[in-house]
Amino acid sequence: MAKRIRLAQRVVAESDRLAKDLAGRFNRAGVFVANLMGSPGAGKTALLEETARRLKGELRLAAIEGDLATDRDARRIQSAGIPCRQINTGGGCHLSARQILDAIAEFDLAALDCLFIENVGNLVCPAEFDLGEHCRVVVSSTPEGDDKPIKYPVAFHHADCVVLNKIDLLAATDFSLEAYRRFVRGLRPRIPILELSCRTGEGMEAWLDWVRTQRRTAAVRV
Repeated sequence: MAKRIRLAQRVVAESDRLAKDLAGRFNRAGVFVANLMGSPGAGKTALLEETARRLKGELRLAAIEGDLATDRDARRIQSAGIPCRQINTGGGCHLSARQILDAIAEFDLAALDCLFIENVGNLVCPAEFDLGEHCRVVVSSTPEGDDKPIKYPVAFHHADCVVLNKIDLLAATDFSLEAYRRFVRGLRPRIPILELSCRTGEGMEAWLDWVRTQRRTAAVRV
């Protein structure tokens, strides 16, 4: 058992070292990096697609797509106008700093304004692993229920922004905006909660403004 503990400690230490290296690279390049976490079907890919369409010509964007298998979502993102690197974990429940380090070799970071990392669809494991990002964004949706924050508190506690997607479906669910906001604020009292619909476009401008603000902050670090 002691050997297993020492091995786990070495793995965590190596991951932390790589994440620190990534953070330094991102800061030197002046690129804003966001790690998007959420359950399967929450709308992470749809959010990136709509972001690409609306910020085309304004900001230089790229993405890294994490999935257990297939490149379907990466192709969707590319079709929306964002260069995208696919990572298939083959069963792994989250992306690692090593995988991100390998993926960014295909990008000229200095030529980018924003890099979005769409993590594997999961609200448990991804929250525990640093990828060198500037911000973590939790994406949830109304069909999932308003109690996601208290069921998966670690992800929300470590988030810098919460996106509630599919608000166009509110009337078709028993989702309570009041309860959801209260649950999120109980974990992070001052965190931005951006309520939007990727399908109708409602609320998207607030998300884009948040991205613009974070990009300006990242650019100052160069």
